[in-house]
Amino acid sequence: MDADEAPAWVVLGRAAAAGAIAVALDSTAHEIARHEVADAALTSWIGDAERRWSPRWVWHDTPQWYGGLLSAGVRIARCHDLRLCHAILRDSVLVGAAAAVRSAEEWDAAAHADAQATAPALFELDETGGASGPPADVDAALAEFRRQREAIAASSAPGRLRLLTAAESAGALVAAEMRAAGLPWDAAEHDRILTETLGARPAGGGQPARLAAAAARVRAALGDPTASLDSQPKLLRALHRAGVLVESTSRWELAEQRHPVVEPLIEYKKLSRLLSANGWSWLSEWVADGRFRPVYVPGGVVTGRWASSGGGALQLPRQLREAVRADPGWRLVVADVAQLEPRVLAAMSGDTALAAAARGRDLYAGIVDSGAVATRQEAKIALLGAMYGATTGESGRLVPRLRRAYPRAMGLVDDAARTGEDGGTVSTWLGRSSPPPSEAWTAAQSRATEAEASGAEETRAKRWARDRGRFTRNFVVQGTAAEWALAWLADLRTRLAAMPPVTSDRAAPRAGTVFAQQPHLALFLHDEVIVHTPAEHADAAAQAVADAATTAGRLLFGDFPLDFRLDVRIAETALKD
Repeated sequence: MDADEAPAWVVLGRAAAAGAIAVALDSTAHEIARHEVADAALTSWIGDAERRWSPRWVWHDTPQWYGGLLSAGVRIARCHDLRLCHAILRDSVLVGAAAAVRSAEEWDAAAHADAQATAPALFELDETGGASGPPADVDAALAEFRRQREAIAASSAPGRLRLLTAAESAGALVAAEMRAAGLPWDAAEHDRILTETLGARPAGGGQPARLAAAAARVRAALGDPTASLDSQPKLLRALHRAGVLVESTSRWELAEQRHPVVEPLIEYKKLSRLLSANGWSWLSEWVADGRFRPVYVPGGVVTGRWASSGGGALQLPRQLREAVRADPGWRLVVADVAQLEPRVLAAMSGDTALAAAARGRDLYAGIVDSGAVATRQEAKIALLGAMYGATTGESGRLVPRLRRAYPRAMGLVDDAARTGEDGGTVSTWLGRSSPPPSEAWTAAQSRATEAEASGAEETRAKRWARDRGRFTRNFVVQGTAAEWALAWLADLRTRLAAMPPVTSDRAAPRAGTVFAQQPHLALFLHDEVIVHTPAEHADAAAQAVADAATTAGRLLFGDFPLDFRLDVRIAETALKD
């Protein structure tokens, strides 16, 4: 292919016998050339094509293609992940009911599969980036890509869906890159924290000393030396026998009880959680060569939030953040967004009063200054209650005040709740739609309307309706916040990649070939990012984080007068003050 025929899109797939095949497309998705590439030459071919054309690569699953490319030192700028985008378009109410993308059931299987699963995949890559595994016709990927483009073009909001699918695909690239680069992790510091918190690791197994001591205090307070503390049903029975009549062992419910067992039990649960989730076994499994490399699952939650299928990156405990340490000569830029979901609610509802409360300051303090409530804590309780559907206690008392002060914002979530209670579907700002109610839910609602329905059936139907209303109420806000975060990540990734590499003597080789000499994203936690950067680029990287947040706001919400307030700091560890 000549340079003047540079394609805007390149679909990658598997040829029947000759190895990988790249199908080059022009900007209108008309096929203009096919290239069969042998497995051994595929990585270099992709690298050369990226340098020459910088196309948007189209493939069935980013982790299975991109991980091998990164290992070989090839980084790409843009992709279209067919698996992730299919799931969005299949379910979006913005896409017409008759769209062909909905009938591509083979892609439903791929869309629901875990990113690391092999059985439902169309094909896989080996560790070097070469295609391997069961052969699949490249035309399957090409046909699905065309179905998706047609579905977007014919939708009721093509611009929003194009932005959403591009952002989702960019997030998949970020996830693969963060796994490849890893989060700098000091294993010795982690061990010190565990030893200090739990006691020394027992040489022959068993519980560390401090955990064992907490367990002994719990059993003594229960008056039961054999009480099982790690079985929820058995622990509840032991608590009930001791007169602690709780329905669960959650910290919040236990804290409301007055009994000698409460304090040691909360302590035991805290220590036990640290040992099981991030103890020495976790350290040996997930940290190697100074890096923690979790497995991220973009779009793993129905709202579009990420999940993790290994390593627990999205539940990183505060006490272990001191183990997150930059390499020598490098720094961490740690940034999180203040009150992301409430700010998103203000923007998507067009509530200028709520936006004014958030502008340039803590949003909850702004609500207090508006006179809606008396204290910051009341503002937080009321706003979170409005977004999550709390109707009792303090939230139930305070939410009506917010409805008077911020009618547009509260009206948006109230409308979403009513839609859910009626069995309807809601969508995020860019068009990700909530799943429909289950057959059991629909049957329960229908049964409750019948003349012979029992009181219990009517009560259950009402409870399920309220539960679904709480889900849809939060779906629109949490999902839109996830979209903002994807736009933030995508723009920040581009800004960091444009920074000049440092010299080899300043490199961080454990970050891999692609990221050893440049600032790069190292962790993402819903509304927080950590960038690992050479010290000389730290200020520029911090500015890039802030500028990307501004760009993300404008990209989604145009000139609506709202800022996304960041707490940004440059440090050697990720431990917050």
